[in-house]
Amino acid sequence: MKSHHHQLLFMFLVFFAQKIELLTAETFTGTYGINYGRIADNIPSPDEVATLLRAAKIKNVRIYDADHSVLKAFSGTGLQLVVGLPNGFVKEMSANASHAMAWVKENVQAFLPKTSVCGIAVGNEILGGGDYELWEALVGAVKNIYNAVDKLGLADVVQITTAHSQAVFDNSYPPSSCIFRENVAQFMKPLLEFFSQIGSPFCLNAYPFLAYMSDPENIDINYALFQKTKGIYDMKTDLHYDNMLDAQIDATYAALEDAGFKKMEVIVTETGWASLGDANEAAATVNNARTFNYNLRKRLAKKKGTPLRPKMVVKAYIFAIFNENLKSGPTSERNFGLFKPDGSISYDIGFHGLSSAESSLLSLKAVQSQGLTKSYILILTISAAALILFLKQ
Repeated sequence: MKSHHHQLLFMFLVFFAQKIELLTAETFTGTYGINYGRIADNIPSPDEVATLLRAAKIKNVRIYDADHSVLKAFSGTGLQLVVGLPNGFVKEMSANASHAMAWVKENVQAFLPKTSVCGIAVGNEILGGGDYELWEALVGAVKNIYNAVDKLGLADVVQITTAHSQAVFDNSYPPSSCIFRENVAQFMKPLLEFFSQIGSPFCLNAYPFLAYMSDPENIDINYALFQKTKGIYDMKTDLHYDNMLDAQIDATYAALEDAGFKKMEVIVTETGWASLGDANEAAATVNNARTFNYNLRKRLAKKKGTPLRPKMVVKAYIFAIFNENLKSGPTSERNFGLFKPDGSISYDIGFHGLSSAESSLLSLKAVQSQGLTKSYILILTISAAALILFLKQ
């Protein structure tokens, strides 16, 4: 009987240790995340945003900098935050390891563990962009930021990535023919080698909206919107695609395999659909945005992979929480938000606005003040059970 108790105790403690590990090292919970862009002068405060996201049960969040007001507002919320090192810092971080260490200490370590910073995105859409000096600096910046995180003992908690646009690819149709552009490959290869060593995924910004708008004559909008369609057939792989996002992800897997990185995971770090556009952006309508985002949410909830990687569950961060009125470019750029600046919904895909979110969270204040989450309660219960078993021996 004693050995039986020991076995049970061991099992409980193993499970307990696994839960602790999940609390400290999980980078993405579930399949659905969101980008929190703030190029606007009329959006809710970071505290209100934290309330909104918790009520919507959106746990995974990306920002494009490491703004301290956001980091403070997310403290104790359980929201898992990926912070961004802006492109303007990349050359400096590549050239100076001590500056990278100082940046990580000031913008990440200082807020852990109360704020769950689970990742650093080093630059955004650098490769394939117009600044070739940034191309050359990227891998050095990634390495210096990672080394700083590692020296601080945070490498198991904070994942290092960088996001890429479709501009890094050649021949993305059909998906199996996709490769990295020749002039990008020489910079991409060492980056992928390093990410492979440290276990980081390939981060893809994929917009069926932009792909459709570039060729509306030849692309069925239903294919871009996850609607019923004949889809496409890839003869090389003998695979059928019924939506464009899956095809874009599998094109990325094909390029990675061609480059020698078949096992690397692809995570979609941006995707979305504009609800308003200029005269030449006819696809940017409220109805199309609602259809895309509703169907995407439904697709992600199935927790399934793509035709080429059926066991690699698709995870995506939606762009974005809010319409951002100060963004430059076409009208569509300012209208990707699931929520309006006042916190009300832009259109209904199952979320609620800020006013109802605030009232729904009032009943949780007592629990919040004690800093207890369901995970911690579960851990305490398991610990108590294990202790009782041990003491009964």
